[in-house]
Amino acid sequence: MSSSLFVSRRNRRTPFTDRVEAHGVTGYSIVNHTLLPKSFGRSVEEDYWHLREHVQIWDVSCQRQVEIRGKDAKKLVQWMTPRNLDRSETGQCLYSPLIDENAGMINDPVILKRDEDWYWLSIADSDVLLWAKGLALGMKMEVQIQEPDVSPLAVQGPKAEKLMTRVFGESISRLPFFRFGIFPFEGRNLVIARSGYSRQGGFEIYLDQTELGGKLWDTLWEAGKDLEVSPGCPNLIERVEGGLLSYGNEMTRGNNPLECNLDKFCDLNGSVQYIGRSRLIEIAQQGVDQRIRGIVFEGSPSPPCGFPWPLESNGQKVGYTTTVVWSPRLKTNLALAMVNKAYWETGDEVRVQLPDGSMREGYVTDLPFSV
Repeated sequence: MSSSLFVSRRNRRTPFTDRVEAHGVTGYSIVNHTLLPKSFGRSVEEDYWHLREHVQIWDVSCQRQVEIRGKDAKKLVQWMTPRNLDRSETGQCLYSPLIDENAGMINDPVILKRDEDWYWLSIADSDVLLWAKGLALGMKMEVQIQEPDVSPLAVQGPKAEKLMTRVFGESISRLPFFRFGIFPFEGRNLVIARSGYSRQGGFEIYLDQTELGGKLWDTLWEAGKDLEVSPGCPNLIERVEGGLLSYGNEMTRGNNPLECNLDKFCDLNGSVQYIGRSRLIEIAQQGVDQRIRGIVFEGSPSPPCGFPWPLESNGQKVGYTTTVVWSPRLKTNLALAMVNKAYWETGDEVRVQLPDGSMREGYVTDLPFSV
């Protein structure tokens, strides 16, 4: 059965949509009501090898920004996340879980600290804007909250730095990981971070003027022709190999950050106040019953995992897969999975049940995958 995506004004185009269409985009997903290119006519495996060896331009405008500014900006942002922001610095990018009153995951944005009273939350696929506005209204905080006209464009791959220095100058090569700086382009000062949704290295350009979208894309494209630049998108194989989590796949509001291995981003000693703090501390004291782990399993390349597949051991269900891929580099099937406590130790044997009812032998391993 085939399916098609019918695009309307509810599904927003981006400053780069014309260019990705010109380069032969063959599939989209919808994230934050915004088009996210998902394929360009080659296989996921072909795209994987290109990403590992060259450089790609990704339209990730769906990574919307929730801007929080004003006197109580830091207080509100800290209230939303268990990550301690006390020592955060202007220019820093901070991966941060957001949780609700029950410690359930609301989102896992990268927080860009623009200034002491100015933050961007670069969000995954859930509504953080209305959550933030509701909290600010209920707590009578002095803040302004909006979704600014900012559309990230990612440049990812081992040749990303070479391409970026050609366009933005040598100084961008000195930008530390998970830091951002301000770089001029066509009369605008653009925020550029050394970050991105891959393990291959790269940058994210936060374009704040829609009209410059075509010019920015074309400039990068021309500068990267001899580097084998290509249009691309977050690659599923590379993401799973790297142990990168996806909100809505590996975690939802039904999960707490400790189950998702985000312990180091959670302040549990009581030094900061945040929503769900007492519940998260209680969970930490009791210990979690399940965690995200890696699974390596045998057999020919498995089909796509469109829904959770059961994990079994000795005839009992012991967890479920969240994302499954065939790794062409490691020559095996890999899964990210939520695994019960009694079976999550490295080397524990499990069986993966595929949609056709067949069982594959496998074992638990650490993330990122290193087999």
